[in-house]
Amino acid sequence: MVINSHSNSQLTSDISTLNKRIAKPSSDFYSIFSEKEVLGIIHALEDRREIPLKYSYKGRGAKIWDNFYLKYALPKWYRTSNVEIDLLKQNFTLIIDKFQNCQKINVIDVGAGNLYPVKQFIYRLNELGLINKYIALDISEDLLNISNANFKKWFPTIKFASALIDIEESCIPQSLLENQTQVENEYMAKIILHLGVTMGNHQNRTKVLTNLRNSMQKNDFLVFTNEIGSNSQWDGSVRGGSKYHAEQVYRWIQNQLGIKSEDCQILRKYDSETDSLVANMQILSNYTIYFNFMTINQNIEISAGEEITIWRHHKYEMPELLQEIEKAGLELVHYSTNKYLSHTMVICQIASN
Repeated sequence: MVINSHSNSQLTSDISTLNKRIAKPSSDFYSIFSEKEVLGIIHALEDRREIPLKYSYKGRGAKIWDNFYLKYALPKWYRTSNVEIDLLKQNFTLIIDKFQNCQKINVIDVGAGNLYPVKQFIYRLNELGLINKYIALDISEDLLNISNANFKKWFPTIKFASALIDIEESCIPQSLLENQTQVENEYMAKIILHLGVTMGNHQNRTKVLTNLRNSMQKNDFLVFTNEIGSNSQWDGSVRGGSKYHAEQVYRWIQNQLGIKSEDCQILRKYDSETDSLVANMQILSNYTIYFNFMTINQNIEISAGEEITIWRHHKYEMPELLQEIEKAGLELVHYSTNKYLSHTMVICQIASN
């Protein structure tokens, strides 16, 4: 029997069209994100098949992160340490010594989350009478509400402020700090914290470092944490954020976009293009995702087998880390590692040259 290739091709196309699924983001999705953010998600899907992890901290995603941190990251009787808390404790004296010419310190916490990593740090600063004001910054209003409640419960007498910010898109607003005279500025400095190994989650790390540097003055310091090591040597074991947080983000995005659970699966792997460990949502059927919000009316076609990155993390090797710091106009003051040599805390200032 002779098969007409053109007819067969048309039949395949018709079957493919019949088998195509339609997904429509939920009303909750449109209540969480602004028009600009929805456009950001659309462009990321179109350009690189990714839903940036930063968007997963909004709405119910804030509670997912809070639960993950409380359950899997805070010290328990069977897990007596926390990387962030331990490294801040280990570096506390060194950090304070760097501010010896300053009478007061403003603490700006970029990606504040639920504040647990900095609780002891703030307590010790307050004991020394050094803290002037704590400012929580986050992309998620829901996480800012959590940080606000926790801070006022723990430190009711310390000045507190908060603001929404996407550090990939903008610098820290100077309006958050009180107007100060030049004399006061000589005795007031700020420490910018970016903890939670969040640096490795950003899609554009150089832009983040540049925005942080452009938010600093000569007496200020930037302190951030990240995992260290080679991403390409990943042994395939799934643990920590790539397991628990990625799983929750996967289910949240699946529900928000309206993709059926039987039509997708989560894959973790090493991505050589970005030198990162990623968690991807693989779409198992042909899908059309319809975005319809305010002035937005756009469809995105996803073919069966395509993958959408929903979680990413980049480990640093120290020479690369130093290069990225220098490229952003910063210079290394000090760095230290935890006892397992798996994480580092980096202290930077504006480059003197």
